Amino acid sequence: MIGNTFGRLFRITACGESYGICKGSGLAVIVDGVPPGMQIDLKHVQAELDKRRPGQSKLDSPRKETDRVALFSGVLEGRTTGAPVGLIIYNVDTQDFHVDQYRQVKHLIRPGHAEYTFFVKYGEHADWCGAGRASGRETVGRVASGAVAKQILAREGIEILAHIVESHKIKARPLSFEEVAANYRKNHLNCCDLDVAAAMTQDIMEIRKSGDTCGGVIEIIARGVPAGLGEPVFDKLKATLAHAILSIGAVTGLEIGAGFDASWMTGSEWNDLPYVDDAGHVRFRTNRSGGLLGGISNGEEIRLRAAVKPTPTIDIEQDSVDMTTITPSKLAAVTRRDASLLPRVYPVCEAMTAVALLDAMMIAKGTEHFARLDAKWHQQAEPRWRIAHDEIIQRSFRQPQALGEEAGPLE
Repeated sequence: MIGNTFGRLFRITACGESYGICKGSGLAVIVDGVPPGMQIDLKHVQAELDKRRPGQSKLDSPRKETDRVALFSGVLEGRTTGAPVGLIIYNVDTQDFHVDQYRQVKHLIRPGHAEYTFFVKYGEHADWCGAGRASGRETVGRVASGAVAKQILAREGIEILAHIVESHKIKARPLSFEEVAANYRKNHLNCCDLDVAAAMTQDIMEIRKSGDTCGGVIEIIARGVPAGLGEPVFDKLKATLAHAILSIGAVTGLEIGAGFDASWMTGSEWNDLPYVDDAGHVRFRTNRSGGLLGGISNGEEIRLRAAVKPTPTIDIEQDSVDMTTITPSKLAAVTRRDASLLPRVYPVCEAMTAVALLDAMMIAKGTEHFARLDAKWHQQAEPRWRIAHDEIIQRSFRQPQALGEEAGPLE
C-alpha cells in the first residue's frame, strides 16, 4: 500500500488502522521538516485531536476513544532537534464485541464503504475490521500533524478556521472571518451562524432517530497567508489544497472562492478588481477567486468549501453482495457510527489545509531567497493581516457549548 505520505519539504507519513487486532494498536504519524529549536505544545496538539474525538455529543459515534497523543521522537529537552517528529495515538475502545460485529459481515459489501474496492485491490487480505486504512479514524494522524503545522503557521500570524455552512440542505448565511472567529466552536456542530445552528442540530437528531444519516458542507478560511505561494502549472496551490482536502475520505467535492457559481457569471461579474490600500499593498475589492490567482496565493483570504457525504453506515437494511460467493445479499449495519460526519471532519480539513499551506510556504521562501527580487515585490508578498499568536492558540482551546438535544454523549 503506497500513498501514505503528503508534502515535499513539510512532509507527513501516517500509518495505523481503526482497530488493529495486534496488541497495542494505534495510529502514528511522522512529521518531517519541522524546524529545529521549536517548542511543540502537546496541549495544543491534544486540543486539536479533541475536536475530532468521538463520543462527545449525540451527534457523534458513541465510540469511547480518548485519543491521547504521545510524542516519541524529534524532541530533546523540550525543543525540536530538526529530526522527524513522531506522534502516536493508541486505540483504547477495541472490544472483542465490536470486532466480532465486523467479523460477522466481513464478506459483505457495505454500501458507501470501500469494501468492494479493497476486495478487488487486496483480495482476502483486505483489512475488514472497521475499514482499516479507509476508516475515518485514519484522520487522527492527519490532525496530529496538522496541529504541528498550525503551531508553525501561528508564529507567522496565519490562522485556519473551518466551520459548518450547510447541513442536509439547511444553509448558514455568508459570514466574515471576524464572525467565524467570534462564534467558532460555540456549539458541537461548529456552525458559526448561531441563528441556524439549532435547526441543523435538531434536523440531524431527527434523521438519526430514523436510522439514517446526512451530510453537508464545510467552509475553510485561511487568513494571513502571504502572496506568492504555489507554482503556475501542475503544482498550483489550488491543486495542492485540492489534493489535501479531497484525500479526506468523507469529502466528495471542493469549491474555491465562488466555485461552481462562476459558471453562470460574466467576466465582469467574476473578476476581483485590484486597488492600492493605505499601506501600499495591492488588494482586491471582492474575493470570488478565493485568494488564488493563476493557482498562486494573492494575499487575500483563502476560502474553500468541502462537500461531506452522509455517514455510509446506517440502520436501514440495504442490498449488498456476498464477496465469497459473488451472490446478492442483504445488510443492516449494527456497528457504531456518527449521525453526521460534519462535527468531526472540520478539524481534519483545518489540519490538511495547514499542512498544504506550510509546505507551499517553505517552498516559496526557498525560491524567494535565491530569486533576489526587488524589495517592492517582497513588500507585496507580505501578509495583508497579522493575527496574534496568542489569539490563534486561544481559539484552538475553546470548548464547545451544548446546544439543545446534542448535549451529552450517546450511550
